[in-house]
Amino acid sequence: MQRVLEARVEVGDEIVGAIGPGLLAYVGFGRSDTPRDRTWTVSKIASLRIFEHQGKMARALDDIGGSLLVVSQFTLYADVRRGRRPSFDDAMPPEQARVAYDAFIAEARGILGARVATGRFGAAMLVRSVNDGPVTIWLDSGALYRGGPDV
Repeated sequence: MQRVLEARVEVGDEIVGAIGPGLLAYVGFGRSDTPRDRTWTVSKIASLRIFEHQGKMARALDDIGGSLLVVSQFTLYADVRRGRRPSFDDAMPPEQARVAYDAFIAEARGILGARVATGRFGAAMLVRSVNDGPVTIWLDSGALYRGGPDV
C-alpha cells in the first residue's frame, strides 16, 4: 500500500475510482489465503498509523479522514526465481479471487464506510497516484502463520 495525496484508476476513458489523501492498496490473493487473512489485512490497513503528526507517523486513515483505493493485482504473486517469464501458480484462480476481492471491499467498507473506492477486477487499468513521502508498506498476511504479530 502507498500513502497518497491522491489516486485514481481509469479503465478506457472512464475514471472508475478516485480518492484524495489516503491509501492506495494493491491487493493480491494467493491460493492459500483464507477469510482470516482478509480480515487481518483490512484491519491492518484501516488501523496502521502511517500518516504524519508532529513529525512522527502517528495517525491512521480515520484520524485524517482519509480514503482507501483498492486495486486488484494478481501480479503481486509473480514468481521470478526461474526463467525469464513470471509464474503465477501461487495466485488464486480468477473466479475465486473475484469473490475474495469483493469480500475484501465489503469488509473495508464495513470499517471505513463510503471512503472506499475501487478499481475494476480483471480490467486493464491505468493507475495514477501522487505518493506522499514516499511511503510504501508491504503487508503480508502470511506473517500470521510464520509467527508474526497478530492484530
